[in-house]
Amino acid sequence: MNKFIGTGVALITPFKDDLSVDEEALRKLVNFQIDNGIDYMVVLGTTGESATLTAQEKQLVIDTVVSENNGRIPLVLGIGGNNTAKVCEEVSSTNLSAFDTVLSVSPYYNKPSQEGIFQHYKAVASASPKPIIMYNVPGRTGSNMLPETVKRLSQVENIIGIKEAAGDIVQAMRIIDAVPASFLVISGDDMVTLPMVLAGGHGVISVIGQGLPAEFSKMVRLGLERKVDEAYQLHYKVAPSIDLIFAEGNPVGIKALLQMKGIGKNKLRLPLVSSTDKLNEKIETFLGNF
Repeated sequence: MNKFIGTGVALITPFKDDLSVDEEALRKLVNFQIDNGIDYMVVLGTTGESATLTAQEKQLVIDTVVSENNGRIPLVLGIGGNNTAKVCEEVSSTNLSAFDTVLSVSPYYNKPSQEGIFQHYKAVASASPKPIIMYNVPGRTGSNMLPETVKRLSQVENIIGIKEAAGDIVQAMRIIDAVPASFLVISGDDMVTLPMVLAGGHGVISVIGQGLPAEFSKMVRLGLERKVDEAYQLHYKVAPSIDLIFAEGNPVGIKALLQMKGIGKNKLRLPLVSSTDKLNEKIETFLGNF
């Protein structure tokens, strides 16, 4: 699973002024990632506003990314939910031939127990024809997958890793210590990516990485190579932008930043709204000094 060591990015879904999917901007975004050293891409994650896309739009996004990528770097597809039976049906019925693995978020809103989370992922892994990377993001799901649960799940066939986004470096270290060395522990929090990598993690699935792909992917590579001082120089250079892009929610800030780089429009679907002028000014100032 070396193909998932390094920097992955959770792609946005660009929209036109009428809020339809902007295929041209999406193709431009894909090439921007590949040209700047990103190792793999995640399609239809939370950052892609997948909750607001119709089934037809989701397929359009998949087809566009797969076509433009043309097998150049690995692809991950986001398939998750809080109805285990529905997630199992979706992973078993979706054409996953162009994807290397599935990223599946821990069930949200229901707030299952640790045993419920375990049984959910066990069922999804059994139903999926491709390996599963779990996604723990308590700030969105309302429940935290504990290190003991991750350890149990690391023994389940067809589960190859976790995107850990609790924002808790101590929890991340406990997970790294608990699971086999081959089990991927991937940061889902841009700000703690480098500390996680240096603690034994395998990289990141990033949001800011798609806006600053060359710099962020280089930081991760330097961290994996244990070139700590050089890596931290890049970390502190990029860090202010991480606070900015999440200040008004995700993907609000990253869409604003990408528009300033000439990739897509700063358009989101309700209940998300575009960034404020105040935030835009701060992002523009950051980019001007970057």
